Amino acid sequence: MTMGIDLEHLYRDLHANPELSFQEHRTADIVAGHLIELGLDVHRGIGGTGVVGVLANGTGPTVLLRADMDGLPVLEATGLDYASTVIGTDSEGHPVLVMHACGHDVHVSCLIGAVEKFAAEPGSWSGTLVALFQPAEEHGGGAQAMVDDGLYARVPTPDVVLGQHVAPFPAGWLGLRAGVAMAAADSLNVTLYGSGGHGSRPETTVDPVLLAAATTMRLQGVISRELAAADQAVLTVGQIHAGTKNNIIASQATLGLSIRTFHESVRAKVLSSIERVVHGEAMASGSPMDPVITFDEHFPLTINDPTATARVSSALAGHFGTDRIIDPGAVAGSEDVGVLATAAGVPLVYWFLGGADPALFKDFAATGRMPENIPSNHSPHFAPWIQPTLGVGVDALVVAARAWLAS
Repeated sequence: MTMGIDLEHLYRDLHANPELSFQEHRTADIVAGHLIELGLDVHRGIGGTGVVGVLANGTGPTVLLRADMDGLPVLEATGLDYASTVIGTDSEGHPVLVMHACGHDVHVSCLIGAVEKFAAEPGSWSGTLVALFQPAEEHGGGAQAMVDDGLYARVPTPDVVLGQHVAPFPAGWLGLRAGVAMAAADSLNVTLYGSGGHGSRPETTVDPVLLAAATTMRLQGVISRELAAADQAVLTVGQIHAGTKNNIIASQATLGLSIRTFHESVRAKVLSSIERVVHGEAMASGSPMDPVITFDEHFPLTINDPTATARVSSALAGHFGTDRIIDPGAVAGSEDVGVLATAAGVPLVYWFLGGADPALFKDFAATGRMPENIPSNHSPHFAPWIQPTLGVGVDALVVAARAWLAS
């Protein structure tokens, strides 16, 4: 069993070599290699590129620690000497620049470090550790793909699922809350139909670009004018595509929508309103065909079990100090880690790991807010501080797991 993994080197290597969802072959090879070196029973190819290592160490509970592996189609602009210049191919066959813009390289490195600590100290704990490295979190289907591929027929069913996500607040702090921790998310694609023609004769056409613009503007009223102030939701039009040339009016346009909600009733209302607005604007524009709305990605609510969360919170506070554990509120970002817990019928505890400049902690402690110019996840400028982020992330996973696995 080889010990002494250089986690900072591992992190830089993963950051410089990101891979898109369900394409994490190099990352999976690296992960599997380290797990084998550490003496784990390794299962590969679960749900495509998923890797799971099992470390059995006597009787006791089974704890699953989860990290996600995929990057994003983002052009990195951090200026780091280990910045990614990788060009990948997206699901539609298009070449795209790829970046670890959400910190999954941090997650993988921290989990490898946590496994190393458990492997090095078998006399200090008892039970079974399941280290799960998941593909395609950004796609929203990675966890379900692993479950559907017989995850719990291949590895022990856990008693609890634990995990963490790096976030843009000071390194050294952790964010944890019971109940709804992250929003549900739906990704929708809308196709709007027009009647194309020459740009000089718009009167002979139905312009789908104007229709797309009107629809985009009208959709903003769903959140601001149709929901009560207490009904949190986000509706973003992240993509608009139409046309091939400046003097040609296209025959169709497409919109890409992302919706975040915290309650099923609000989700249903938002989706219903989107359908009404899309069809209403198409009718108002004289569209020759009904619009088509298709669902793409879906993330369920991320819900932390209250009892298990209290157990983890107490352990983390005991190790890091109560002043370093904050309640971040319900976050509008989304995750599919809950699928792993739901499929096993066990509690989930998922927390946030600070990754921003630790020198900002004084302002953060006083105001509870970060400066507006701090890059967030999915930004081309997102660059977590390597330390103390990795060290705290490793310790957080170990401390949380030991709340179940301690001898």
